[in-house]
Amino acid sequence: MRQKSFCFFFFRKRRSLLPLVALDGCALHGAPSFPIAGAYFPAWMLCALLGVAVAVGLRAAFLMAGLDALLSFRLFTYVALGTLAALALWALAFGP
Repeated sequence: MRQKSFCFFFFRKRRSLLPLVALDGCALHGAPSFPIAGAYFPAWMLCALLGVAVAVGLRAAFLMAGLDALLSFRLFTYVALGTLAALALWALAFGP
């Protein structure tokens, strides 16, 4: 069961301000972060680094397999693959 935010209770009786509840910007959920050597790092930084590593690894694998020469938009392809890997990690590790 989802906890209702402060905005829901504040604007409950005010029908004209009801669309603001959909924004749900008043809820404090906290940023996903994890400690590394005593300092808290944001989770998106870990996901971005994994995305870059996946893109570089796939480039090396495609070069060894000979598939890199067949790609017409190499930069777009590797950026898209890295982004997909980063978003997949975000969804699996930090998603709802």
